[in-house]
This record gives sequence, structure tokens and C-alpha cells, in this order.
Amino acid sequence: MKNILLPTDFSENAWNATRYVIELFQDQPCVFHLLNTYTPAIASSRFMAASMGANTMEDGAHSYSKRGLDKLLKRIKETYGNPLHTFKTISSFSMLVDEIREVVERENIDLVVTGTKGASGLEEVFMGSNTVRIIKAVKNCPVLAIPNHFEFTKPTEIAFATDFNRFYTESELQPIIDMANAFNAVIRVVYVQYEIKALTELQQFNLNMLRKYLKTVEHYVHTVSELNSVSKTLEVFTEELDIHLLAMLNYQHSYVERMTREPVVKRMAFHTQIPLLVIPELGMNIPSRNKKENEVSFSS
Repeated sequence: MKNILLPTDFSENAWNATRYVIELFQDQPCVFHLLNTYTPAIASSRFMAASMGANTMEDGAHSYSKRGLDKLLKRIKETYGNPLHTFKTISSFSMLVDEIREVVERENIDLVVTGTKGASGLEEVFMGSNTVRIIKAVKNCPVLAIPNHFEFTKPTEIAFATDFNRFYTESELQPIIDMANAFNAVIRVVYVQYEIKALTELQQFNLNMLRKYLKTVEHYVHTVSELNSVSKTLEVFTEELDIHLLAMLNYQHSYVERMTREPVVKRMAFHTQIPLLVIPELGMNIPSRNKKENEVSFSS
């Protein structure tokens, strides 16, 4: 059984992410943990009526959260009713990212799934602030970000964006490999270069190791020139090759870190059109989880 965490604010954006992951794992036994957090605004005591104390406000927020989760659960069961899937609800008076970290540890979560949305116009940011915070905060579990309005497509074309500057561990690549095996997908390794030049000795070694890890799946390596920004380049690449899922490792100086820190002027041009799988830096030794638990399996 896979344990999948689905944070929700009951928006259609969150519902779209829920639909995607339920359809993605429709043939596999899963436990979905539906999470809603609430932090009611506490007004200044000088302006608060005596009958409207903090406890009253918290109770109201808690009731709203519970009703929302019950309604979501009913909607899921009426829409899908998959006997392979079971659901648990979590309503928590907590900050979203803090609660996600706790639930990931407590429930041995294999995957966190969230919807993405940016604000409109000049305020638009890469994926939306909550998604970026989740990606930065979750250190021991992959995060799958689903764009608003994206309709489920079987991921038979998976892009893995990397610069070959870091040694990969098998446990870090396992989610991508298992996804490819589960859906008979092609993995397209994409390297974005600021200027086209030969790989360094270190990069070539890491590429060779990557090919070794990917030997069980069909894969190709693509080197592309940077267009304005890494995010814009990957957007164009995924469109031209009809990619269904973009995967990245999140570590210091990685593409993920660069994309979440790019100047707003550059980020504005980027829209997450396809699901993004972000895998944290697991490294060789993980104190909180053993090797078997780190090798997240997407296949039944």
C-alpha cells in the first residue's frame, strides 16, 4: 500500500490534483490522506466582542474544515468508488507546511500531491507560493505538483531535468524509474546549458552512472541551449516533445532551486503546464528512514 498525502483547501485547483493522482494510481492499492489545515485569524482583544473569544473562532474554523473534508470524501467516492483506494481525513489547527512535515513522518508518506496555481498578471510566480514552500520544506518524500486545469494523461513521456553536476543515488532516481516502468514510459534526460560546451570529467562520470541506473528503461539524453531562463527553456522543451511529466531532483544549486529563486521578470513567462515531480536530496545515508523505505515504488 502506498501512502499518499493530499493537502486541500477545497478549491477546484485542489480537486483537480486529487482527481489526477486518483486516476494515476487507479490500478494500485493506496491510502490517501486528505489534509486540511486551518489557522483562524485572531482579532485584537480591544476590538473583539466578549462572546467571540479565540476558542469560539477556532471551533468555527474546525467545523468548517471537518465539513469540507466530509464533503470532499463524499465527492471522491461518488466520482470514483475504487475498491483499491482507502481514504483518511486530517483536520489540523496548524500551519500547512509544518503539518505536512509531521504527517509525512507519522504516516510514512510516499508521495505528497498538491495543486499549483499562480496569481494573475504581474503577481504571477512560479507554481504558487504554497507549492514552493512545500517543495522546499519536504526533505524525505517526493512532491508531485499538478497544474490547475491539467487533465490526466497517462505519463508515457517523462522528462528528467539535470545538469550532471551531482552524483545520483539509486534511491533518488527510483521514483522516476518506477513511474517509467509502471506506465511503459520513455525517460528523456534534458540538460540545459547556458552555453554549449563539452561535459566536464565529473559531468561525464555522473552521466555514465545515470545511464547505468536507467538501463532497465528506454531513455534518451537531450542537451538544449538556455532560452532566457531555465524555466522557460524547460517549458519549451516539454511542449515540443509532448512531455507528460517533468521530474527534477531538489538540492543545492539544482534546477529546482534556481527556478524558485529566478527574478520575477523571468519567472513570469513560465507556466507549469504539466505535472512536476520534485524528488528531495536523499543522499547515501538517511537517518530517519531505511533504504527500503526511501526507494519509493510507483509500481504495484
